[in-house]
Amino acid sequence: MATDKPHMNLVIVGHVDHGKSTMMGHLLYKLGVIDQRAIDTYAKQAEETGTGATFKFAWVLDRLKEERERGLTIDLAFNRFETDKYYYTMIDAPGHRDFVKNMITGASQADAAILVVSAKKGEFEAGLSTGGQTREHAFLLLTLGVKQVVVAVNKMDDVTVDWSEERYNEVKDEVSDLMKVIGFDMASVPFVPVSGWTGDNLLEKGDRMKWYDGVTILETLNQFQQPEKPLDKPLRIPVQDVYSITGVGTVPVGRVETGILKPGDQVVFMPSGKLADVKSIEMHHTEIDRAIPGDNIGFNVKGVSRIEISRGDVAGPPGDPATIASEFIGQIIVIQHPTAITAGYTPVLHAHTAQVAVTFSELLAKINPRTGETTEEKPSFLRAGDSALVRFKPLRPLVIEEFAQFPEFGRFAVRDMGSTIAAGVVREITEKGTPGR
Repeated sequence: MATDKPHMNLVIVGHVDHGKSTMMGHLLYKLGVIDQRAIDTYAKQAEETGTGATFKFAWVLDRLKEERERGLTIDLAFNRFETDKYYYTMIDAPGHRDFVKNMITGASQADAAILVVSAKKGEFEAGLSTGGQTREHAFLLLTLGVKQVVVAVNKMDDVTVDWSEERYNEVKDEVSDLMKVIGFDMASVPFVPVSGWTGDNLLEKGDRMKWYDGVTILETLNQFQQPEKPLDKPLRIPVQDVYSITGVGTVPVGRVETGILKPGDQVVFMPSGKLADVKSIEMHHTEIDRAIPGDNIGFNVKGVSRIEISRGDVAGPPGDPATIASEFIGQIIVIQHPTAITAGYTPVLHAHTAQVAVTFSELLAKINPRTGETTEEKPSFLRAGDSALVRFKPLRPLVIEEFAQFPEFGRFAVRDMGSTIAAGVVREITEKGTPGR
């Protein structure tokens, strides 16, 4: 899809079953990205598998057979669409708890987000509960640097809601309070009451919510601002997948976070230290002569095989490669933990596309998240809600950068037992690693 419009990455997040896929599938249909014939086919297939025709819009995004049979969104489905102002790549992130790691990858690539919240009685409350993903996803969006968010209050058509302004306000107030506590500037977060099923307020206003005089989802997408592109920083491309294509060779896939990549450049993949020559670059199956921050690309490299590169590696220039950290100090906020975190705790750290087990080697200080002041030196444990400085030791080589220099690589989430325990930023890399697996 050739277009001169500025490019933005949009991630769709929210609690499982809150209607993300249906809403976005319907939006793509209304934008003309998917035709009526395809929708009819999806509806027929959905009925045949017993998921019911109500799943037809969701099926636009859930292309994997396994996802269709389970009725879940598992992998990141990439779709492209245009608004009057922007050319968007849409990252539909899974809401199901097992797949939060994919959601982290999606959100870390996003310039903007739609947080989908169901207004349906019972569903909304489940999403906002302690273990609910509405809370977890809002935390992660802010930690991963996505500050441009619209909240879509979905399922306004549900019988328990019946297009009620009162219920919408109730949901809006509770979500606003939650996001305010997390640290969002609520003056710049629009709320839109929608029905993913009927399409009300996606592209145009419906007549069933005359009490609402705000913007539609499409209008909010046109109002987002394109972030400044860090073109002058050294090249950094976190690898999401690597393919070996017959007749072409090794093709890593990822999003350019900083810098510029051109055919003929030499790159080094960290942490392995493998050097490669860039032969060609593709974006959405079209060859391009340079890739800039925000571009989701595949680049054909010579000099390395597919098995020498893996997800989580970061490509950079040989003269200024990505940093390998053997030890770093992170500032975290503990989102949830069943008991308490003590030194020696070893969960999994997620940063950009990497996942590495990491040990909390020392709890340095509890801090006031608003002011950054220390409230307790060397605490013996951390509980949910605490902000702290922690010394971390990755169990194997990890590419990560200091937040002050590379915010794109200085954010991380900590996960254990199927949920996000903490989220944070890298304050200081105290020990650098050497290249090699």
